[in-house]
Amino acid sequence: MKRLEGKVCIVTGAAQGIGRAIVDTFVREGAKAVIAIDIQDVAYDAAQVEAVKQDTTDKAGIAAAVDAVWQEHGRIDVIVNNAGITRDALCHKMTEEQWNLVIDINLKAPHYMVACASPYLMEQGFGSIITISSIIGLYGNVGQVNYAATKAGVIAMSKSWTKELSRRGGTVRSNVIAPGFIFTPILQSMPGEILDGMKQKILFKELGEAQDIANAALFFASDDASYVTGQVLEVSGGISL
Repeated sequence: MKRLEGKVCIVTGAAQGIGRAIVDTFVREGAKAVIAIDIQDVAYDAAQVEAVKQDTTDKAGIAAAVDAVWQEHGRIDVIVNNAGITRDALCHKMTEEQWNLVIDINLKAPHYMVACASPYLMEQGFGSIITISSIIGLYGNVGQVNYAATKAGVIAMSKSWTKELSRRGGTVRSNVIAPGFIFTPILQSMPGEILDGMKQKILFKELGEAQDIANAALFFASDDASYVTGQVLEVSGGISL
């Protein structure tokens, strides 16, 4: 039996990179429906994928999307908060626009998603929330105070969600994945010498692939992780060792 047989899943930032790998993996593992949300147009061939073009920072729009999932399917098994951006600068050079945009997309948007879905998750008494953080949220980085703040913030939010949503005896789980350097479109645009420098910091001396993160998301989404909540899984090739 496939690991997500019959499950209804929502994935944000689904158009490319990690989000797309997660959607593809969930489809292969038997999900009944995968609602792929992105501010860009999302094109998928799989019949199970329902593409939704939506700005995740628009709370009313997210509420409408979540309500539509509930009305159509009557359940929400998995939510993956993946949408995120970077706008890097040294702290004394960072503009208000750079700060606010990263806060809005990386921190506020996951809150909006869970806030809109939480009444349904509590009503059904189960569900898995998976939020994509970063090793930068664990260890910080030069020129990324805005990004680091959001990626640390979602870890704290995730731990709070699982306490809040399961306080009435349900089993709503909330876990975090902290990727290291993953070869997504952001990294693909970087010069080769910079990528080589990144590799030298990694114990395995290789960049990760989007599928590595999708595999971790599959574990948290599946019943294999039915007794796992409030955790942060670093998927980084040992960069922090």
